[in-house]
Amino acid sequence: MSLSKKEEKILKSIVVASENNPNQPEFPADNPKFPATPTYKINVPGFSNVWLKDESFNFTGTHKDRMAWEIIVTYRDFLIAKKRGQIKGKLPQMSIISSGSAAIAIQTQLKNYTLPNLNVLVDKNINFNILKSMKRIGCKIYKANLKKKCLDWKEILNLTKNRKGFDITSSKALDPTTKFYDWLSYEILNSSPDYCFIPFGTGQLYENILNKNKSEISVENHDLRFKGNIEKLRKCNFLGATTNDPASKAEKLYSPHLPFVQFDEPWIKLYRYAGFCGICSNVHKIKEVFLNQAMKLADSQSINYEPSGIAGLALFLQMKNKIPKNKKILIVNTGKTKYP
Repeated sequence: MSLSKKEEKILKSIVVASENNPNQPEFPADNPKFPATPTYKINVPGFSNVWLKDESFNFTGTHKDRMAWEIIVTYRDFLIAKKRGQIKGKLPQMSIISSGSAAIAIQTQLKNYTLPNLNVLVDKNINFNILKSMKRIGCKIYKANLKKKCLDWKEILNLTKNRKGFDITSSKALDPTTKFYDWLSYEILNSSPDYCFIPFGTGQLYENILNKNKSEISVENHDLRFKGNIEKLRKCNFLGATTNDPASKAEKLYSPHLPFVQFDEPWIKLYRYAGFCGICSNVHKIKEVFLNQAMKLADSQSINYEPSGIAGLALFLQMKNKIPKNKKILIVNTGKTKYP
């Protein structure tokens, strides 16, 4: 089955230079480079080797732009399958539960490639200005009480009136724990830190990093993007920063239900015992007092962030008395959403 002229144009416009060649990166689509965002030294009193991986340099301001690009690549797969006659009809729509950042990143890309608009399920008490921004760029909004229960993929599709589509929130077929942030994971691992602090919301970024670390320290033939120090990465402590406080400023890390997160204590325990990461690797809840300190420190150095994005720095400050002063520390700042 042939594609329409519009579909042919869309397919030609989605250019994936390579899946893993650092000399032919695929992201960001308008100006591919590897690394795509900078890592630079920051000042933390008492420490001399603290670095920030800064995802605020992405197009809509957060690491979610990387996930958004993978959704575009998925549509490219759909179009190729349709061209081969494997599927028929209109391109399916995507649905997602979002508090803003992911929806804005994805819809921005969908609009850029004239693909079907995103169906977004939001909490009924979502901030009005964030809601307005999502609507402005074409998101189809549906409200629900997300605090009431953990929704499965069928419920998400039903609530967004998209029974024939796909739910990004839940789909393991999209490889969220290995694909969404694979290039970012390599940019992080190539820094070869002793400690890496990462915001933990859905957990997908944390899992991507750990999974790529496991892959690289377990093989002899490394991914072309990998330039890290194996011995250091075996012992690197990957520390996720989250919160269970509904009143926290890091509101995007909090959810009464975190559907489809693969992380659990036995998972990280196995990784520690198998030598895939440092023995202190785990996910910790941050205290608000340290989040406030992190925000003050970030402001003093003109770092572009939102509270959820700088949570890794908060966890570092919370744990700093347990960390040797001479170790290399990498803080992942997932950025600050640029609301249209």
